[in-house]
Amino acid sequence: MERVKCLIIGSGPAGYTAAIYASRANLSPVLYEGIQPGGQLTTTTEIENFPGFPDGITGTELMEKMRSQAERFGAEIRFGMVSAVDFGVTPKLVTIDGETTIEADTVIIATGASAKYLGLADEKKYAGMGVSACATCDGFFYRRKMVAVVGGGDTACEEAIYLAGLAKKVYLIVRKPFLRASKIMQERVVATENIEVLYEHETLGLFGEDGVEGARLVKRRGQADEEEVSIAIDGFFLAIGHHPNSDVFKAFVETDELGYIKTQPDSPKTNVEGVFAAGDVADPHYRQAITAAASGCRAAIEAERYLKSK
Repeated sequence: MERVKCLIIGSGPAGYTAAIYASRANLSPVLYEGIQPGGQLTTTTEIENFPGFPDGITGTELMEKMRSQAERFGAEIRFGMVSAVDFGVTPKLVTIDGETTIEADTVIIATGASAKYLGLADEKKYAGMGVSACATCDGFFYRRKMVAVVGGGDTACEEAIYLAGLAKKVYLIVRKPFLRASKIMQERVVATENIEVLYEHETLGLFGEDGVEGARLVKRRGQADEEEVSIAIDGFFLAIGHHPNSDVFKAFVETDELGYIKTQPDSPKTNVEGVFAAGDVADPHYRQAITAAASGCRAAIEAERYLKSK
């Protein structure tokens, strides 16, 4: 059985940054990339808010640069999915693809979170061409344009308000006849002139030639006065939540009610000694590449300190 000092699970900004720092600390880290090498960023096109790239950079290119930087310092990067773990023993046991088991002195979980989608074929068709699950990532591209946000909770309202500061008009598509968001967020939406809330509307599909040009909606589905309507938009933003990729660890690692891994205050430490969490899997609030990278750095530093203490 193979034994490693530091095993990193996940290959977004958190995982790759952890690999860079762990490599430089001579921890000889092994990183498993998971189902989506490069993580969520590879589904976005241009990234303009990551420091050091004044002309912008694509998500795929940024992740390739981080990956090669980690490899340059000696990180071993492998393709594979974690299928089972046993964090009740020391060293920790991690099984890859149901067949290979690795003993790890420290584990950094950086598996990220997956945006929830409606399940429409058009969401895949227009991915990176008008469909986004992150307003702060992509909103800049819709200055003075028409956009729609799907959702009725706090996140949807926040995204709508943020986009309203950039876009010409924001439609908030809400399935129910009310907003689920907190009262203060509801008041802010109502007070924002260029947000129009479309209550009791559901999205049927999107249309457009070289990108999103509009959405087909159904109003009051199943009611006697049900009708189909179309709106002209350039961008379609999903804000119906994220699912942290933490399921395989839940038997050992504490999570909140949504599945985000709980860490100790101001630390990447989990409730299991020697197991750390970084990036979106432990961050329900910010979900940015820069904050994920920073938490990957912290996790690697704490892993090194843990090993020294032993």
